[in-house]
Parts: sequence; structure tokens; C-alpha cells
Amino acid sequence: MKTLFEKAYRLLNLSKKVDFIAPLLMRLYLVPIFWMAGTSKIDGFDNIVQWFGNDDWGLGLPFPYIMAILAIGAEVVGAVALLLGFGLRIMAVPLMFTMFIAMTSVHGQYGWQAIADANAPFANERVQATVEKKEAIISILQEHGNYEWLTSSGNITILNNGIEFAATYFIMLLALFFIGAGRYVSLDYWFKRKLLPEV
Repeated sequence: MKTLFEKAYRLLNLSKKVDFIAPLLMRLYLVPIFWMAGTSKIDGFDNIVQWFGNDDWGLGLPFPYIMAILAIGAEVVGAVALLLGFGLRIMAVPLMFTMFIAMTSVHGQYGWQAIADANAPFANERVQATVEKKEAIISILQEHGNYEWLTSSGNITILNNGIEFAATYFIMLLALFFIGAGRYVSLDYWFKRKLLPEV
């Protein structure tokens, strides 16, 4: 029995040699998400400012022009930091803040689910109503459209717009905040090794 535990312990110790893979994959997963979010806000900057500031149909945030610039800066600079693994723990903070704002101001009212699925554990009344709309859309397309062609790339999906994606990104960023950018394939690792070899 002791030998089995020793083998398991040695195996776990071997995994430390490749422990840089997890933070690297999390970083690379998040790069296009924040890059697209930031650059799309640049393209539609005036509309974003209006949406940030409008109380009736927008978020009703104070100082919408400044908030839009801060959001864009966090997302674009954050995407570059994620890609390079540079200043990652610092940049994770404003990125987590943008995800928190997204969860509370944009997606929170729609519940958990990002995609409407009546069979999911957190399906609420909105999801149930959305699924009914989806069934009506499918019925209309089957009767009046080329349904096979329309669904040849995948099933028809309707978004619920809940907090699921933003919460997932927040948790990934929180993990990166604590574990850092990882060894070998991050600038943080090499700068720390060069400048603070004893730490």
C-alpha cells in the first residue's frame, strides 16, 4: 500500500514539470474574448458611450465617455497582457471588474444561463418562454424555409444572455490572479527570474 502511495506521489510531482500548461491555456482561451470585446467597442464607440450612459435603454452609468474608454483599455490591454503573460496579475483586476459590471449591470437580470435550454438546472421562466419561441421559429423554418440547409452548420440556438459566460471568465481571471501567468511561456516568469532570482 505504501508503494502505491509513493508511486502516486511521484506521479503528482512529475506533473509539476508541466504545471505551466493550465495557466497558458486559460490565457490563450481568454485572449480572443477580450480582444474582440475591446475592439468591437472601439468600432462602435459612440453607440457604446450612449448605451453606457442612457438610463432608459442602457446601463445608466455615470461618466459614460470615461467608462467606455476604461472598459476598452482594460479589454484591449488585458488581451495583450494575457497573450504575453506580462503584468497579468495587475491586469486581471480591471478585467475582473469589467466582468463584475457585466454580470451585475448587463446579464444579471436574465439569470444564470447564457444559452436558453429548458433542461438546464437553472432554467427560469424567461428560459422557458425563450424555448417556446425557439420551437415556433423551428416550426416556421421547417414549413417555409430550407431547414436542412439552415441547420447544416448546427442547431438553431437562442441566447438567454445570462451571467454564465461573464461569471466563467471572472473565475478564470481570478484563478490567474492567484496562480500567475505560469512558467516558461510568460514574460512575467522571465522578468521575475531575471530581476528577482531569490524570490
